[in-house]
Amino acid sequence: MTNEEIRKTLRELAEPEFQRFTSSLMPGVDHVLGVRLPKLRKIAGKVCRCRGTGYLLNAWDGTYEEIMLQGMVIGCLKEPFETVLPFIRAFLPKIDNWSVCDSFCCSLKIARREPEAVWEFVTECLRSERPYTVRFAVVMLLNYYVDEAHLPQVLCALDGIKSDFYYVRMAVAWAVSVCFVKFPGPVMEYLRRGDNGLDDVTYQKALQKIMESCSVDAGTKQEIRAMKIMRKKGEAL
Repeated sequence: MTNEEIRKTLRELAEPEFQRFTSSLMPGVDHVLGVRLPKLRKIAGKVCRCRGTGYLLNAWDGTYEEIMLQGMVIGCLKEPFETVLPFIRAFLPKIDNWSVCDSFCCSLKIARREPEAVWEFVTECLRSERPYTVRFAVVMLLNYYVDEAHLPQVLCALDGIKSDFYYVRMAVAWAVSVCFVKFPGPVMEYLRRGDNGLDDVTYQKALQKIMESCSVDAGTKQEIRAMKIMRKKGEAL
């Protein structure tokens, strides 16, 4: 499919009502056509089979869906990580909303095939000055590295993130809550530490997300609720 054919197909698949709904979730993103993700994934699979990296070299960036599509195509690539990495690096500056960011992370199953190589790149991204690149790194951590082997490093990485960008803070809070659900003991200890590096907004949001989880029992939620109140009052946990 050429860029012209892709855009024509996207316009044909666009749904005005879905466009309004999607746009309402991403204030400031004004180039949304309104194509549902399953349809985009189907196009991405076709583009990857037919053109692969050739498409990525001159893909159009004019709409939200075209940018989303590029991320999906990168995720479809079967080449080694060292071959895929330049395309990931080129794509990251194009991310300007949480939806493209998180969808891209979900598509990068290469993290399961080459976890250590991807880990090294993700930790590099945590130091980026671009907030959505930092969010990318955090979402990659929570998607692929919340396991027993990586938990201490993940918590240390989250602890070191200093950002007042809303979507970075929310990603860190989300990641902490995912860690808690899988490893409640060590993460509770981390949250009780007076010297953990989470700012108050991120800390409170992490506790809120833990309380909203269906995987956390009522007694633990009550304990977390008390921690929220104590932190707000500035009392020792």
